[in-house]
Amino acid sequence: MPESRVQIRPARANELEVLYLMITSNDEWTKFNGPYFPYTHPTLEAFETGMFHRLLEGENLQVVTFDSVPVGTVNSYWECESTRWLEAGVVIYDSEYWGNGIASEAIPLWIDYLFEKHSIERVGVTTWSGNPRMMALASKIGFKQEAVLRKVRYYQGKYYDSVKYGMLKSEWKNRN
Repeated sequence: MPESRVQIRPARANELEVLYLMITSNDEWTKFNGPYFPYTHPTLEAFETGMFHRLLEGENLQVVTFDSVPVGTVNSYWECESTRWLEAGVVIYDSEYWGNGIASEAIPLWIDYLFEKHSIERVGVTTWSGNPRMMALASKIGFKQEAVLRKVRYYQGKYYDSVKYGMLKSEWKNRN
């Protein structure tokens, strides 16, 4: 079987500028990644000590590559670490790469990693109804819609739903 064109991995020390440009040169992604939260581009220095440091560690944030070119990130965060409630996500920063199935290949690699790394029974994905691609991705890879919090995200004069999906470890192992 040929190697996938999509990979995930920790950042490399020499990728600081490349990854900084990846997230700051095209703002289209910010329209879908929780745009109701204020966002401003970090300075290069802030990026280096914050997000880039986390990308180098690779614990809860990794680079998504397509044909070895960095195009996005996969991430995770604890909603509640004491109860082992982990959430995951993916961002493809350059809209030129959207619609190519990159995220739908990257997120399963990340879910595999998360279930291997952590003693957890579930991984969640939370998005909003203004991001139909993320909702479709969650369903496509087998996540179950678990909750819809109606009209809790207000953005540009309109209310949107928060939509929560989940995957149990047993379901993930048996999905194919």
